Amino acid sequence: MISALTDDAVVPHHGRPRHLTVRKAGMRDIGPLLHLINGYAAKGIMLPRTEFELSENMRDFSVLYSGKELLGCGALHFYSPTVGEIRSLAVAEQAKTQGAGRLIVDSLVQEARDYELHAVFAFTYVPGFFQKVGFSEVERGELPLKAWKDCLRCPKFQNCDEIAVLRVLEPDKWTSMPSASEPNLYIQLPNIAPRS
Repeated sequence: MISALTDDAVVPHHGRPRHLTVRKAGMRDIGPLLHLINGYAAKGIMLPRTEFELSENMRDFSVLYSGKELLGCGALHFYSPTVGEIRSLAVAEQAKTQGAGRLIVDSLVQEARDYELHAVFAFTYVPGFFQKVGFSEVERGELPLKAWKDCLRCPKFQNCDEIAVLRVLEPDKWTSMPSASEPNLYIQLPNIAPRS
């Protein structure tokens, strides 16, 4: 889920303050991340996260700081060798008009490019923000991987009101989102007979 960014939370790069730094998250960031994410979860805007969940997924996260103050975060989660999701995007109230959302998304998109992903997607309440950073709205049915992994534990699963957005990074290689019926979607485990 995506935090309460607003459509106007995009500031051109030349207009951003110089004191903002985006970097990969480290274990020392868990406390501030829990505070930021769970603050939005308390408002029903994001899913709550536990210390265990953040520890387990810390390598997915990037953080935005101004000095020692956490102003935002986001995660790039891989779903297949060619598709990733931008998730857990949260920006502190005081940073929403400083271009913080754009900085985080740009960093995550660059990371996706570095990993040679063909596309990234997100589920959001603010599609206007994502449109301004190169995403397009898509039918949620085009994103089956997400629905069966993370959405099952969401309290809004039966009545989801988030909007699916997608950004194609490699148009020459992109055809569509892999479907559950494609055999290469899952890792094939060898069939090993028990020892006698």
